[in-house]
Amino acid sequence: MISSQNEEAVSPVMGTILMVAVTVILAAIIASYVFGTSSNVQKTKIVSTTVQLDPSGSILVMYQGGQDDGSLTSLRIMAPDSTVWHTTDKTGTLADSGTTYDKPNVGAIMKLNTPPLGWPPGPNHVVVVGVFGDGADQVITDVFL
Repeated sequence: MISSQNEEAVSPVMGTILMVAVTVILAAIIASYVFGTSSNVQKTKIVSTTVQLDPSGSILVMYQGGQDDGSLTSLRIMAPDSTVWHTTDKTGTLADSGTTYDKPNVGAIMKLNTPPLGWPPGPNHVVVVGVFGDGADQVITDVFL
């Protein structure tokens, strides 16, 4: 007995619809790259600091410089007691507010003196943020001592 069934798994119409859908998706992906949809992501800045606890209990932050040193305008340091300090000159002098901020020289050491009652109990959390000329702020160091 001869059977005349259609043995195709997907009809030609469905195959054409699927091919058009894949083409549209690929065109959208390529267009997003060509027209720069992803270009609004900011570039990560490359600068570095080291943070250590000295024997007296003070915290020392040393600016190491880096590839984006030229665009850095100042450093902002959050001490373990949540006070925020800003660099005010090339030597790394710190002030809590009300002054003009400036970038420290490479190798400058900023010292967070131990407060009269000491730092809060537990690990000393220190965050160093770089402030850049293009308006970007970026965490450079986030450390527990």
